[in-house]
Amino acid sequence: MPADVHQHIWPPEFVALLRARSTPPRLDGWTLHLPGEPPYAVDPADHDIAARTRLARADGLDLALVSLSSPLGVEHLPPEEAGPLLAAFHDGALDLPAPFGVWASPCLSAPEPDPAAVRRELARGCAGLQLPATALLDAAGWARCAPLLDAVAALDKPLVVHPGAAPPAPAGTPPWWPALVPYVQQLHGAWFAFRAFGRPRHPGLRVCFAALAGLAPLHGERLVARGGGRDRGRVDRDAFYETSSYGTRAVDALIRAVGIDVVVSGSDRPYARPAALVDPVIPGLGGDAAGHALHTANPARLLGPTRGARP
Repeated sequence: MPADVHQHIWPPEFVALLRARSTPPRLDGWTLHLPGEPPYAVDPADHDIAARTRLARADGLDLALVSLSSPLGVEHLPPEEAGPLLAAFHDGALDLPAPFGVWASPCLSAPEPDPAAVRRELARGCAGLQLPATALLDAAGWARCAPLLDAVAALDKPLVVHPGAAPPAPAGTPPWWPALVPYVQQLHGAWFAFRAFGRPRHPGLRVCFAALAGLAPLHGERLVARGGGRDRGRVDRDAFYETSSYGTRAVDALIRAVGIDVVVSGSDRPYARPAALVDPVIPGLGGDAAGHALHTANPARLLGPTRGARP
């Protein structure tokens, strides 16, 4: 059955805690304040659980996985601030009605990451772990997160890499700047660091990069030219790419680089709408088989036997 592996909902208690904060990330009414982005007017309907449930069912989804919005930077807040926010998100998201499931998020600001906390959230029914790309940009990042990833792999769960908090934008930049510049740069860095450091350390881990990894796999020719692509022809069947904010041309280009079997459908609702990804005009991307792969077969392989089901 069809799945959307990338959505966001803020449960009511999580919203209340954001409103109680005096420093970013915080909500003033429904205006979101973040350190690196201009104030953002949140539509209350985007986090109305009944409305979003109807929308997911109208989309024909059997499963819609929601996660913490990593650009908020909650994972990197001091533990005494991050803890209540993470608990409110997990508790509220795990209580969402069908067809919703949940990605777990950890606190990353403690002296050492806590794999036991990740195991607890996975045991409660989370489909896998989400980490911000900003935590995985180099060898040190992958090494620091290794205990969390070992816990995930031991339970046969996947990892999702999502853009993290953006740095302050230069004066005068348009509001779309964070999504198009730092978010994409983060995904590029995390993807190349995964190739160099993450995959050798975690050979069996299933990993899904949000937003097609910012199209990082399309740099394969440059990677070969610079001496880093001796295995360019080998497809990592456990490295997946979800489609949010991209359409047919980008998805087609990525499929030509990595194959269709590792591309999964994600929308990034409420920040984007599902794109019409199956286009019969483009060879190899048309027809029911491609749609079944992106929406059903590939997400099922990413998520494993439980497919994000709660115990």
